[in-house]
Parts: sequence; structure tokens; C-alpha cells
Amino acid sequence: MAGTIRLGVAPIAWSNSDLPELGGDTTLETCLQESREAGFSGTEAGVKFPMDAAVLGPILKAHDIKLVTGWFSGSILEVTLEEEKRRLEDQLACFHTLGCPLMVYAETTGSLQADRGTPVSQRRKIRPDEFPEYGRRLTEVADYLQERGVPMSYHPHMGTIVETDEEVDLLMANTGPSVGLLVDTGHVTYAGGDPFALVKRHGPRLNHIHCKDIRPDVLQQVKADDLSFLDAVIEGVFTVPGDGCIDYNRFAQTLADVDYEGWVVVEAEQDPIKAPPFEYSRKGFVTLKSAFSGAGYSIAA
Repeated sequence: MAGTIRLGVAPIAWSNSDLPELGGDTTLETCLQESREAGFSGTEAGVKFPMDAAVLGPILKAHDIKLVTGWFSGSILEVTLEEEKRRLEDQLACFHTLGCPLMVYAETTGSLQADRGTPVSQRRKIRPDEFPEYGRRLTEVADYLQERGVPMSYHPHMGTIVETDEEVDLLMANTGPSVGLLVDTGHVTYAGGDPFALVKRHGPRLNHIHCKDIRPDVLQQVKADDLSFLDAVIEGVFTVPGDGCIDYNRFAQTLADVDYEGWVVVEAEQDPIKAPPFEYSRKGFVTLKSAFSGAGYSIAA
């Protein structure tokens, strides 16, 4: 018998943080109401979430939904560690007060994820021999987050310095155990990686999961056209589990094989006009509930 997971959703399906014209008019109230109605018990933070626990806490309570985690744009390639800790403070304090279990962290120095004018293939990279020093600095920040009660979950992401399976392996080899790993099925697949093998290699370090699906014909075209990340999103490269090419029954079983327990979050940024968020998020919920139940997991309410 596998362990227990909780199913959450990211608000980026309703309001895109990097491309405000996608869902810019959608209210936080609508997002939370539809997230709960779709079946999810947790939500990640998004662009419209106030980072003040006294304000956000009652809003979440009114919708009977828990704050799972939220994105932080890391900059330790260009700022001091003390400055990075100061940059984290407001979000960290809010998350700690609300009992949020994790902080999603990604290095965004030189990132192209929000640069619609530059192909994702032109992203900044660091050499393998630079990973030990980067990993040392990242571990210090992760130790600090762990001491404050909101551990780090590092997000390999298209357009950033950690994108490929090889870069994930280098990151894990050069960081301490306080640096947890987020596996995002969509980003791994987009980058040409293998999410199943990645889970098997780094099972003990996994502490958060993002589930998005890939439309393979769109992926082939956006790579052939050398598009930016945001243009690929607009073209529909991502969708929810059950609407693309990733085998989520196999993925759930792979997580069970490494004894993963925790949050599994549907995060699939799309144009909400073409892909109504409630309808698609509900499809993702139904797909994951079936897949994880089939793998022997208990799904917490």
C-alpha cells in the first residue's frame, strides 16, 4: 500500500504570473472558488495572492482551501546570501504563519521564462564546474529556509540555469539534503528529459510534484520554430493531466515505488479563453485521483 498524497492546484491556469493578459481580469475569489469546486484541497500562491498572512489567511479559510506553497524567484547568482535572505523575508513570514509546508525556489538570474522576445534555447547556462559553488550557496539558503520551518523545493524550469536532467543531476550532486527537489512532469518532458527516471534517481530528495501534460505535436512545432517559453505556452504546449502524452498511471506508480508522500499539484498554464480553467482543472483532478488511487495511494481530503 502506498502512502498518502494531497491534490492541489496552481492559480496560473486562472491568472498567468508572467503574461498578465492571460486571465488578467479573473479575480482571486473566482480562482479559489473554482479550485475548491474542482475538488482540490490546496492551492499554490499566485500573482493575485496578498503576501500578508493577516489578509490571506481569512480568504483561504473562507474557501476551505490550504496554501500549499508558492514560487520565489531566486537570484543568488547575482546577490549576496544575506540579501537573498532579506528578499525572501516577506513571503517566508507569510508562509510560516499560514503553516505552508514548502517554498518553491528557482534561480531566475538571466532567466528567459518571462521574456517573450527571446527563444528559450538562448537561456543562460552555467558550466558543470560552476555547480559546486552554486550548490554551496544554494544549500546555505535552503538551510536557512529549513531553520525557519519552510523548506526549499527547487524547481528546474524551462529558460533557467537548471532545465535538463543532466543539470538536475549536477544540482543534486552539489547540494545538501536541505535542497529538496520539485519534479515538474511538463518541464522535464519539454526539456527532453525522462520524469520517470528522474523520480527513480532522486526519490529521497523529492518534496513536491507539479503535474502538467504535454501536447506532443505542439512541442515538436515550438521547438522547430525556436519559440520563446511564453509563446510556447500561448501555442498550447502545456495542458492538464489526461489531455496530453504523459502516462500518469505510470507516473503515480513510479512515485509510489520511491515512497513519495506529500502534495501533487496540477499546474498547467494555458490561455484561459481556449482552456477554461475550471473545466480543465477538474479534468486534471479526475485524472490524478484515478491514477494515484490505482497506485495504492490514499488521497487526503
